[in-house]
Amino acid sequence: MSDVITGIVPSAPRRVFGTGVLYALGAVLIYVALTNPPSLVYAVFLIGFGAVSLFGGYTMWQVTGRMIELTEDELRLSDGTLICKTADLHKVDRSFFAFKPSNGFLLTTKARYPTMWAPGLLWRFGKRIGVGGVTPGSDSKIMADTIAAMIATRDGEVPGL
Repeated sequence: MSDVITGIVPSAPRRVFGTGVLYALGAVLIYVALTNPPSLVYAVFLIGFGAVSLFGGYTMWQVTGRMIELTEDELRLSDGTLICKTADLHKVDRSFFAFKPSNGFLLTTKARYPTMWAPGLLWRFGKRIGVGGVTPGSDSKIMADTIAAMIATRDGEVPGL
């Protein structure tokens, strides 16, 4: 395994807040459905979305316990789950109007990867990867700049000019 160049560790307060909001939403939806449902259809709807919200909170808590690591060869989670190979990286977008997670950046790859969703940490759909969410903006900026420099160096461009 390669040495880690840089990493993004989810912020503990954001992690607690994000999962807390999802758990609270799920609890409120189920509470409303059980105490005074307007009709059976709405009760089923509220219980369904409440359960999805509780599951999302649980999933977010599990996933945000990991960190995102950048090595010379790959971008991965700290448990070894591959996000993408660095050789496949094509472009980094941190612009204001990019469709990216909060405090994060958008990566475009040359190859398609299977769909992946790690709530609060990243998503991957086709050739696009959104990194961020409950991550600190400063760590995300460092990783995005490092990836941009790696791409520029690989493609023979001079970064910063």
